[in-house]
Amino acid sequence: MDLFESLKAKITNRQFKIVFPEGTEPRIIGAAARLNADRILKPILIGVTNDIQQIAAAKGFNLDGITIIDPQEYPTADFEKMVAAFVERRKGKATPEQAQTILQDPNYFGTMLVYLNLADGMVSGAVHSTGDTVRPALQIIKTKPGVQRTSGAFIMQRGRDNERYLFSDCAININPNAQELAEIAVESAKTAELFDIDPKVALLSFSTMGSAKADEVTKVQEAARIAHEIAPELDIDGDLQFDAAYVPVVANQKAPDSKVAGQATVFVFPELQSGNIGYKIAQRFGNFEAIGPILQGLNQPISDLSRGSNEEDVYKLAIITAAQALQN
Repeated sequence: MDLFESLKAKITNRQFKIVFPEGTEPRIIGAAARLNADRILKPILIGVTNDIQQIAAAKGFNLDGITIIDPQEYPTADFEKMVAAFVERRKGKATPEQAQTILQDPNYFGTMLVYLNLADGMVSGAVHSTGDTVRPALQIIKTKPGVQRTSGAFIMQRGRDNERYLFSDCAININPNAQELAEIAVESAKTAELFDIDPKVALLSFSTMGSAKADEVTKVQEAARIAHEIAPELDIDGDLQFDAAYVPVVANQKAPDSKVAGQATVFVFPELQSGNIGYKIAQRFGNFEAIGPILQGLNQPISDLSRGSNEEDVYKLAIITAAQALQN
């Protein structure tokens, strides 16, 4: 079954509420209208009501049944509760007066809706930078116990046969240490399972099983050791070059005893530079569809769009976000 048909089947009856802070962006409004019409989830658009309605009318989008929230028009009692919850969550890093200003920012407001369980997840980033989306999530939602940092994964999908892999971290951490890389590997395996990918996790390097000696290789080897301690039930191996991880013939030559080599489905890059380059090469040269980034390791699902995304990307990432809510 197609990935998104499978996800729709899992989430449709739950009618999760997904908040979109960029409510006046036409790509967001169009995707929200489709999601609502398809009865997949319940969108919440953040923005000035009249502005959203005017844009929707000009584009021919039907907003019937979609919730619109203008932070400046939010009921006073509810906003005061939100301010108090934010101040408590920030533990002295924001006064009530500062919180009132901060929560006028749509990303902070939307994140608080998720934190207060008034929404099940959030999708942003069509207009805002990754930092603008991730910063409120880290301050309010925060990472799961045992996870130091969030990370960004891409589902890489190609062809009618549903060839599907997970690439991580391609969006967030510039140069994770061994502990962080191990956590990324474990969280990536969990993400893969959610999207019907049997996780065989390769920690990538320019070395295979110690064929090269360098601090960069040692980091990957240490990450593999730590990942085994965190989740001994998972198939995680490294250091592996990409060809050894992906090609069975090469794997037989370079890593014949590995349970991952030659059959990897989850590829964990050693740092952001190679991850970002790698997924874009697969996307442009290999004709893979890159879906994401999917933020991993948070207590509740927050998703970051690319500013170059289209309406279809928004539609799909909202479905993925709702599926993450189901997992939680």
